[in-house]
Order: sequence, then C-alpha cells, then structure tokens
Amino acid sequence: MRPGPAQSTAEDALLYGAIHLNVTDLGRSLVFWRDLIGMEELGAGEDGSVRLGVRDGSGETEAELVVLHPGATGPVQRGYSALYHLAIHMPSEAEFARILGRLFAARYPNAPTDHVTHWATYLDDPDGINLEIAFETIDRVQSIGFIGGRPSIIDSEGRRHEMTEPLGLEEVFSFREDEEVTGPLPSGTRIGHVHLYVGDLEAAQGFYEEIGFTRHMDACDIGFADLSLGGSFPHRIAVNVWQGIGAPQAPAGTAGMKHFELIDPDRSAEAREIADPSGNRVLIKPVS
Repeated sequence: MRPGPAQSTAEDALLYGAIHLNVTDLGRSLVFWRDLIGMEELGAGEDGSVRLGVRDGSGETEAELVVLHPGATGPVQRGYSALYHLAIHMPSEAEFARILGRLFAARYPNAPTDHVTHWATYLDDPDGINLEIAFETIDRVQSIGFIGGRPSIIDSEGRRHEMTEPLGLEEVFSFREDEEVTGPLPSGTRIGHVHLYVGDLEAAQGFYEEIGFTRHMDACDIGFADLSLGGSFPHRIAVNVWQGIGAPQAPAGTAGMKHFELIDPDRSAEAREIADPSGNRVLIKPVS
C-alpha cells in the first residue's frame, strides 16, 4: 500500500526541521514562499528573519519548514558547493494536485517530473533557490538498479523506467477533490529531503552516514549518490558533484542555504552545528 506521511517516516533515524535560507529581498521572497507556495508566517527572529511553515487545525504550529534570513547581496550562483534543492513533501495525491494546479493557475514556471519513487515538480524562488514539491509513490517501485552506469527503475508491474520522466498530469489531476487551489499548505506537509552540491562524493557520503543516514545508491558514473535514514524510503538526502569536483562554497552574501536542521528524537541530545566536507552546514538538535 502507498504509505502516508506517518508511515513513511516511522523508521527514520532523524527528521528534518527547517531549511534556513539567505535571501536578497525579504518582501519579494515572502510573495513566493507565503503567497504562492502557501506557507504561513509563524513568527520573526531577532535578526529580522521570518519563520514559515504549517499550522494544524487548531491554529497551532505543526511544522516549521523554511526560515528566511534577509541580507544576501546577490542571487544564487553556479559552480559552488551549496543547496541544489529543498523538497516539500505533500501528504496526499489530492494536495499534490492542488498545489500543482495553483502553480499552473498562477502561470508560474515549473517542471512536473515523474521519478517513479515520487511525483515532483521543480521551480525557482526569486533568488534562484530551487524548490521541489513532491509526493511519495514508493509503492510503484519493484527494484532500483543500473543499466550502462545509469540508475534504472523497474516498477511494480515489471516495466523499466528512467529516473526522470515526464509526469502524467491526467493521472495526478484525477485525484483532485475539488477545483479549489488557494489556501495554506495542509497539515502533514513536511520537509522530506534535501539535495546538495558537494565537491567530493565519497567524503559527503561518509559524513552523512556518520550522522545517521544510510547509503542507498552510489551512482558515481554520473556523479550522484542517494542516502536513506534507515527507513523504507530511499531518498532522504542526495549529493552530487555536478558543480565540479572540489567546488568551494559560494562567496559571502550569495543567496542560498544558510543551514538545514535535523531533529534527533533523543531529547537528551545536545544541539550542534557542523559542516560537511564541502562546507554545507547542518544543525542537529533534539526534539522539543
């Protein structure tokens, strides 16, 4: 059966907290993350940052998804170790269809994609920070392997697929419950994975394995690796060297990821901020 959000993360050793982003124009970024994507404002920080996320049915904060930090002086630049994209995972087919319909209604450029493991669409914020919106369909996967050095998926009906194919929009929109596309992100929406540019594929895998991830796929022929968090869903963090071997961090002032949070279920754990071998920063903190 297709797992819901609770079943999908039940075996994961860690969970994602918020993704902190440096942006050049806070007001312009809020138009994207709040007004277009549907995150709700949850509060402000002393540095002028704005916390965004999801509220539950009673209006209480359910999940913090993104924190916007003003002060960047230039947009995302290529050629550096950095965030490739962050991924918001939707809780149902209907909610994925709803947000996809919202993007289409707004005529906002996006790229609907079928990865077989999940449905997705990709779009950039005003600074060039890439967002993936996803819905997990791991039940469609029989096996994942390699053909000619490239990842290949055999689906549950025995058919072979590339890792990236066009999304079947007719199927997606068949799950719509109504024509409504407005409103905030629903309960159950979460940060499901991040994908990073790194300068050394093996070093990155070793680092994330040490803090709790599990190696799943090393597609070194295409400069890509995928790791799980010990659970049944494979795609919890991905790393690639597509910006160059040894790619450094971007210059100070560049828009992009400040750091991302991982939540340790051990309440006695101490919070610590660390950097992977390519300089991407991670804040690991205990569940509150």
